[in-house]
Amino acid sequence: MTVGADVQEQTVEQRRASAGELFGDLFLGPELASQDAYRSMINTATEVLIREFAASAKPYSGAAPESLLAALERQPVCPEEPSETMSELLNRLGADMLRHSAVVTHPACVAHLHCPPLMASLAAEAWIAASNQSMDSWDQSMAGTMLEEHVMAWLCGLYGLAETGDGVFTSGGTQSNLMGLLLARNHYAAVRWNWNVQQRGLPAASCRLRILCSEEAHFTVKQSAALLGLGEQAVVTIKTDSRHRMRKDDLLLKLKELKGSGLLPFALVATAGTTDFGAIDPLEELAAIARQNGMWFHVDAAYGGALAMSESQRARLRGIEEADSVTVDFHKGFYQPISCGAFLVRDKETFQSIRMSADYLNPESDEEAGVPNLVVKSIQTTRRFDALKLYLSLQHVGGRKFGEMVDHTVRLAQDTAVLIKAEPRLALLAEPELGTVVFRYMPVSRELNDDNSLHWADELNARIRDRLLADGWAVLARTRVWGRQCLKMTLLNPLTESAHTAIIIRKIVEAGLALETEQQAG
Repeated sequence: MTVGADVQEQTVEQRRASAGELFGDLFLGPELASQDAYRSMINTATEVLIREFAASAKPYSGAAPESLLAALERQPVCPEEPSETMSELLNRLGADMLRHSAVVTHPACVAHLHCPPLMASLAAEAWIAASNQSMDSWDQSMAGTMLEEHVMAWLCGLYGLAETGDGVFTSGGTQSNLMGLLLARNHYAAVRWNWNVQQRGLPAASCRLRILCSEEAHFTVKQSAALLGLGEQAVVTIKTDSRHRMRKDDLLLKLKELKGSGLLPFALVATAGTTDFGAIDPLEELAAIARQNGMWFHVDAAYGGALAMSESQRARLRGIEEADSVTVDFHKGFYQPISCGAFLVRDKETFQSIRMSADYLNPESDEEAGVPNLVVKSIQTTRRFDALKLYLSLQHVGGRKFGEMVDHTVRLAQDTAVLIKAEPRLALLAEPELGTVVFRYMPVSRELNDDNSLHWADELNARIRDRLLADGWAVLARTRVWGRQCLKMTLLNPLTESAHTAIIIRKIVEAGLALETEQQAG
C-alpha cells in the first residue's frame, strides 16, 4: 500500500490526534492540557514581569547598547531544537530584555509621550492576543465589531461631533493624520473638479494643492503630504506666537499669498497639543477661517485629546467639534498600551472616498444585508481589537478618575516649572500648557556670548541627559528650541509627583556641575 493510500485510510479522528500530539502543547484550545500549559506560562511570565520590570528601583538599568546586543547574541534567534523549558526561557529573556527596558511606570521615566498603561488595559491585551480577532470583517470579529462601533459612537459624542460622525481605531497619530489628509484631498478633488482620486489617480492640478499647519505641527503632516503624492513642498507652515500657537494673522497672510500665486489651499491642520510644548492652536478661530476659505479642517489632538476627560480642562478644546476630522491617541493621555489611537470624522459619508470591497472579505451583499465590515473605513485590513482595552479601562476607572489623572499631570508640569525657575542653573523655555516642560542647563564656567560657548552649552545639555540615563537616575528627553539643545520632561505618569521631579532637577544640576568640572580638568 502506498503512503498516499495510508493517509486516505486514516480516520479524521486519527489525523486530529496525530496533529494534537505534534502541536497540541503550542496552542490554547479546548484540551485541558493546553489550558493548564497556558495558565502556567502566563503565571511565570507575570512573575518575571513583576520581578524584572515592575519592581525596578530605576527607570533604566543604564546598560549600553553593545552590552544588550552581546547578551542577546549568546542564543540563536531560531534554534533547530529548543534548549530551554518555557520557564527557563522566560526567566532568561526577562533578565536580558525586561531588566534593561525603559520602565514607563517609574516616576523618573519622563522622556517621551510614553505612558504607563492601566492594569485593566493589560488584562484586555491578554484577551486581545489570545482571541486574535481581526477587525476588518464581521465574520472575523463579531462582538468585537459591535463593541468598537459602540465605543466609536461615545468618542464622537466626547468630541462634540455631530450625530452623523463616525470613526475607526488606528495604530496612532501617524495613521490618523494620514487618513485626515487623504480624505481632505479626495473631498477637495471631488468637489472642485468632480474627480475621483481613488479611481483615476491625481489630477494634473494637484501640484497646486497646499496644506497649512503651524511651524510646530507634528512631522507627520509633511510625511502624509509626501505619501499622498503631493510632496513635502505642499505643506506651508504658519508662524507661532510666544505660547507656540498658530498665529491667525500669519495664516491669513499666507492664504492671501497662496491664492494670489494661483495655489490651492485645501486643508488646514490645527494642533491640540504640540509635542514639545503642548501648545493648543486657537481651534475656534481656525475653524472659522477654514470654513470661510473652503478648506478641510483637521485637528491633530493626539496629545491633547485627553483634556476632554477633564471638567476643568476640556474647554481648552473648544472648536474641536467644528473639525472635519480629528486625531486622538489613547496610548498617551488615556494610559493605554501601544498601539491605540482613533480617527474621527464629522460626516461619516466622507469615508466613501476610500471605500473598497472584495468578494473574499466584504462583498457588497454584506452591506445590503446590513452586515458591518469595518475595513470600509480604514486603510488597514487586518487590525487588532484595540477598542477592547480602552473600553475595559473606561469601565474600570470611570470618567471622574480619568479626569483627575489628567488634572494631576497638568498641575505637576506647572509645579515642576516653578521648581525649575527657582534653580539658578536652569532656564525654563516656556510655561507648560499640558504635561511637557522644556528647559536648559546654563553653564557656570562660561559666558554664553559667542558661538563656541553656545556650542559648549549644547553639548553639555546633551551629556547631562546621557549621564543621567547611564547612571539610571532618569530617562529624560532632548529637543532643540531656536536651534539650541534643551532638556525636556514629559509628565504623563499619574504616579509621578513634584517630589520626584525635584529630585530629577537636583540630579540634573549635579550632573551639569560635575561635567563642567571634568571638562575644566581635562
